[in-house]
Amino acid sequence: MAGLLFLAFAYFAVGQAAFTRNSAQTAADAAALAAAQNARDQLREDWLDIILDPDQWEDLLEGQVYDEGTACLSAADYAALNEAALSGCDRLAPSGFRVTVTTTGSEPKDATASAEAVIEPRCTYTKQEPTPDPSPEPTPTPTPTPTDEPDDGPIVGLVCGDDPWEIDPEDPTTLPGAVDLFSVRLSE
Repeated sequence: MAGLLFLAFAYFAVGQAAFTRNSAQTAADAAALAAAQNARDQLREDWLDIILDPDQWEDLLEGQVYDEGTACLSAADYAALNEAALSGCDRLAPSGFRVTVTTTGSEPKDATASAEAVIEPRCTYTKQEPTPDPSPEPTPTPTPTPTDEPDDGPIVGLVCGDDPWEIDPEDPTTLPGAVDLFSVRLSE
Protein backbone atom coordinates (compact mmCIF):
# COMPACT_ATOMS: atom_id res chain seq x y z
CA MET A 1 0.00 0.00 0.00
CA ALA A 2 2.83 2.38 0.84
CA GLY A 3 4.40 1.69 -2.55
CA LEU A 4 1.15 2.57 -4.33
CA LEU A 5 0.83 5.79 -2.35
CA PHE A 6 4.43 6.69 -3.23
CA LEU A 7 3.77 6.03 -6.95
CA ALA A 8 0.59 8.12 -6.85
CA PHE A 9 2.47 10.99 -5.20
CA ALA A 10 5.31 10.72 -7.77
CA TYR A 11 2.83 10.80 -10.68
CA PHE A 12 1.07 13.78 -9.13
CA ALA A 13 4.35 15.69 -8.67
CA VAL A 14 5.50 14.95 -12.23
CA GLY A 15 2.09 15.92 -13.61
CA GLN A 16 2.06 19.17 -11.65
CA ALA A 17 5.57 20.04 -12.86
CA ALA A 18 4.56 19.33 -16.47
CA PHE A 19 1.46 21.51 -16.06
CA THR A 20 3.55 24.37 -14.65
CA ARG A 21 6.08 24.02 -17.48
CA ASN A 22 3.28 24.03 -20.08
CA SER A 23 1.69 27.08 -18.45
CA ALA A 24 5.00 28.94 -18.65
CA GLN A 25 5.42 28.04 -22.34
CA THR A 26 1.87 29.17 -23.12
CA ALA A 27 2.54 32.49 -21.40
CA ALA A 28 5.83 32.92 -23.28
CA ASP A 29 4.18 32.15 -26.64
CA ALA A 30 1.35 34.60 -25.96
CA ALA A 31 3.78 37.32 -24.84
CA ALA A 32 6.04 36.91 -27.88
CA LEU A 33 3.09 37.04 -30.26
CA ALA A 34 1.70 40.10 -28.46
CA ALA A 35 5.00 41.97 -28.85
CA ALA A 36 5.25 41.12 -32.54
CA GLN A 37 1.61 42.03 -33.23
CA ASN A 38 2.03 45.35 -31.43
CA ALA A 39 5.09 46.11 -33.56
CA ARG A 40 3.15 45.11 -36.71
CA ASP A 41 0.35 47.51 -35.79
CA GLN A 42 2.88 50.29 -35.17
CA LEU A 43 4.40 49.67 -38.60
CA ARG A 44 1.04 50.09 -40.31
CA GLU A 45 0.26 53.29 -38.40
CA ASP A 46 3.66 54.72 -39.33
CA TRP A 47 3.08 53.69 -42.94
CA LEU A 48 -0.20 55.63 -42.99
CA ASP A 49 1.75 58.75 -41.94
CA ILE A 50 3.97 58.53 -45.04
CA ILE A 51 1.59 56.84 -47.44
CA LEU A 52 1.74 59.59 -50.03
CA ASP A 53 5.56 59.44 -50.19
CA PRO A 54 6.47 55.98 -51.52
CA ASP A 55 10.17 56.86 -51.41
CA GLN A 56 9.96 56.37 -47.60
CA TRP A 57 8.15 53.01 -47.68
CA GLU A 58 11.12 50.66 -47.87
CA ASP A 59 12.17 50.50 -44.18
CA LEU A 60 8.56 50.27 -43.01
CA LEU A 61 7.60 47.56 -45.48
CA GLU A 62 10.65 45.57 -44.41
CA GLY A 63 9.37 45.76 -40.82
CA GLN A 64 12.36 47.53 -39.36
CA VAL A 65 10.97 50.73 -37.80
CA TYR A 66 8.94 50.44 -34.59
CA ASP A 67 9.10 51.25 -30.87
CA GLU A 68 10.49 48.20 -29.09
CA GLY A 69 9.46 49.45 -25.63
CA THR A 70 5.78 49.68 -26.49
CA ALA A 71 5.84 46.19 -27.97
CA CYS A 72 7.50 44.79 -24.83
CA LEU A 73 4.83 46.44 -22.65
CA SER A 74 2.23 44.56 -24.65
CA ALA A 75 4.20 41.35 -24.06
CA ALA A 76 4.22 42.03 -20.31
CA ASP A 77 0.44 42.51 -20.33
CA TYR A 78 -0.13 39.16 -22.05
CA ALA A 79 2.30 37.39 -19.75
CA ALA A 80 0.35 38.75 -16.75
CA LEU A 81 -2.93 37.53 -18.25
CA ASN A 82 -1.36 34.05 -18.24
CA GLU A 83 -0.14 34.29 -14.62
CA ALA A 84 3.47 34.98 -15.53
CA ALA A 85 5.91 37.86 -15.29
CA LEU A 86 7.99 39.07 -18.21
CA SER A 87 11.66 38.68 -17.29
CA GLY A 88 13.17 39.44 -20.71
CA CYS A 89 12.14 41.02 -24.00
CA ASP A 90 14.76 41.39 -26.72
CA ARG A 91 14.42 42.50 -30.31
CA LEU A 92 15.48 39.98 -32.93
CA ALA A 93 17.14 41.04 -36.16
CA PRO A 94 15.76 41.96 -38.58
CA SER A 95 12.28 41.96 -37.07
CA GLY A 96 10.80 40.10 -34.13
CA PHE A 97 11.07 39.43 -30.40
CA ARG A 98 12.44 36.87 -27.97
CA VAL A 99 10.68 36.93 -24.61
CA THR A 100 11.27 35.07 -21.37
CA VAL A 101 8.61 34.67 -18.70
CA THR A 102 8.40 33.14 -15.24
CA THR A 103 5.15 31.82 -13.84
CA THR A 104 3.75 33.64 -10.81
CA GLY A 105 1.03 31.22 -9.78
CA SER A 106 0.65 29.53 -6.43
CA GLU A 107 2.64 26.50 -7.56
CA PRO A 108 5.37 25.32 -5.20
CA LYS A 109 8.00 25.95 -7.88
CA ASP A 110 7.72 28.51 -10.68
CA ALA A 111 8.78 27.67 -14.23
CA THR A 112 10.57 29.78 -16.81
CA ALA A 113 10.08 29.58 -20.58
CA SER A 114 11.11 31.52 -23.67
CA ALA A 115 9.56 32.04 -27.08
CA GLU A 116 10.39 33.91 -30.27
CA ALA A 117 7.96 35.57 -32.65
CA VAL A 118 8.87 37.12 -35.97
CA ILE A 119 7.28 39.75 -38.19
CA GLU A 120 7.50 38.86 -41.85
CA PRO A 121 6.81 41.42 -44.57
CA ARG A 122 4.20 40.27 -47.05
CA CYS A 123 4.60 43.22 -49.44
CA THR A 124 6.98 44.53 -52.01
CA TYR A 125 6.94 47.89 -53.65
CA THR A 126 8.25 48.58 -57.12
CA LYS A 127 8.20 52.17 -58.19
CA GLN A 128 6.42 52.44 -61.53
CA GLU A 129 8.15 54.51 -64.16
CA PRO A 130 5.88 56.71 -66.28
CA THR A 131 5.12 55.25 -69.68
CA PRO A 132 6.45 57.31 -72.58
CA ASP A 133 4.02 59.06 -74.88
CA PRO A 134 3.72 56.96 -78.05
CA SER A 135 2.91 59.94 -80.28
CA PRO A 136 5.51 60.37 -83.04
CA GLU A 137 5.21 64.15 -83.23
CA PRO A 138 6.70 66.27 -80.48
CA THR A 139 4.12 68.49 -78.90
CA PRO A 140 5.00 71.86 -77.49
CA THR A 141 5.15 71.96 -73.71
CA PRO A 142 2.61 74.38 -72.30
CA THR A 143 3.91 76.97 -69.94
CA PRO A 144 2.63 76.17 -66.45
CA THR A 145 0.49 78.76 -64.82
CA PRO A 146 0.33 79.33 -61.08
CA THR A 147 -3.10 77.66 -60.96
CA ASP A 148 -1.87 74.40 -62.53
CA GLU A 149 -1.63 71.58 -59.98
CA PRO A 150 0.32 68.37 -60.49
CA ASP A 151 -1.79 65.40 -61.50
CA ASP A 152 -1.58 63.05 -58.50
CA GLY A 153 -2.74 59.68 -59.78
CA PRO A 154 -2.97 56.47 -57.81
CA ILE A 155 0.22 54.95 -56.44
CA VAL A 156 0.73 51.52 -57.96
CA GLY A 157 3.45 48.92 -57.46
CA LEU A 158 2.53 47.66 -53.97
CA VAL A 159 2.01 43.90 -54.00
CA CYS A 160 1.11 42.04 -50.78
CA GLY A 161 1.16 38.28 -51.18
CA ASP A 162 -0.18 37.94 -54.68
CA ASP A 163 -2.58 40.88 -54.39
CA PRO A 164 -1.68 44.18 -56.06
CA TRP A 165 -2.85 47.30 -54.24
CA GLU A 166 -3.60 50.70 -55.69
CA ILE A 167 -3.20 53.58 -53.26
CA ASP A 168 -5.50 56.38 -54.33
CA PRO A 169 -4.72 59.68 -52.55
CA GLU A 170 -8.29 60.79 -53.27
CA ASP A 171 -9.79 57.69 -51.60
CA PRO A 172 -7.56 56.42 -48.75
CA THR A 173 -10.32 54.16 -47.36
CA THR A 174 -9.22 51.15 -49.39
CA LEU A 175 -5.82 50.57 -47.85
CA PRO A 176 -4.22 47.29 -46.82
CA GLY A 177 -4.55 46.41 -43.15
CA ALA A 178 -1.73 45.32 -40.85
CA VAL A 179 -2.44 41.64 -41.58
CA ASP A 180 -2.17 42.36 -45.32
CA LEU A 181 1.21 44.05 -44.88
CA PHE A 182 2.86 41.69 -42.36
CA SER A 183 2.46 38.19 -40.98
CA VAL A 184 3.33 37.34 -37.38
CA ARG A 185 4.25 33.84 -36.26
CA LEU A 186 6.16 31.96 -33.61
CA SER A 187 9.58 30.93 -34.85
CA GLU A 188 10.62 27.30 -34.74
